[in-house]
Amino acid sequence: MSDAADGSPPFPVFKPDERVCANCKLFSPHSVEERRGWVGACRLHSWRGLFPPSAPICDKYVPRGSATPPAASTPARERAARNVAPVVVRRRVDPNEVVDLEGLSMTREELMDIFREASGMGEAPPLANKWEGGTLRLVPANPELQAKDLPIDNLFHKVVMVRDRLRVLEQKLNAHPKLTDAEKVELQSYITRVYGSLTSFNLLFKDKADQFVGSKGDE
Repeated sequence: MSDAADGSPPFPVFKPDERVCANCKLFSPHSVEERRGWVGACRLHSWRGLFPPSAPICDKYVPRGSATPPAASTPARERAARNVAPVVVRRRVDPNEVVDLEGLSMTREELMDIFREASGMGEAPPLANKWEGGTLRLVPANPELQAKDLPIDNLFHKVVMVRDRLRVLEQKLNAHPKLTDAEKVELQSYITRVYGSLTSFNLLFKDKADQFVGSKGDE
């Protein structure tokens, strides 16, 4: 505190029982103003700014010489755990929606059929009972060369893959928006001939509905 030695008026003295801010331990003298004289600040209510020591006390009054109460701590709010998992938004997909794959268009369902076939998840047609567990032997004309055995199941799987891809190609051809009807008929005739060339493998299929069907002359 300043005193008369430096030209400032003495700090006002109040009786110990006077309930003014100057008798509160939280009050700190600051400076002397020309109009109000000594002013100070409250260490607890700094938002009040500077005010005279004769100001009436508040409900936080602490007599000088007593212990300063700890500042009331606001209980920390428990922070909820943040979910950092990616948000997956599922939208309803139309299986008949056409997707464009670099000029080749097909429906989503047809595309999924290809994925299922490639992953082995597609429903494969059954092999004729008499060929189950059988072996195909490839015998060279030269008797000095060794014959090669191929499981019929493996051959049948490859034949089915060729059949399914031909069917997808046929569907794409018929649905192609830039081909004329005449062009579609011409290209379709080539696919039909391919089917006819593969009818030799029909004896592997158990169900006739799964077999290759070519033109009358190719069967």
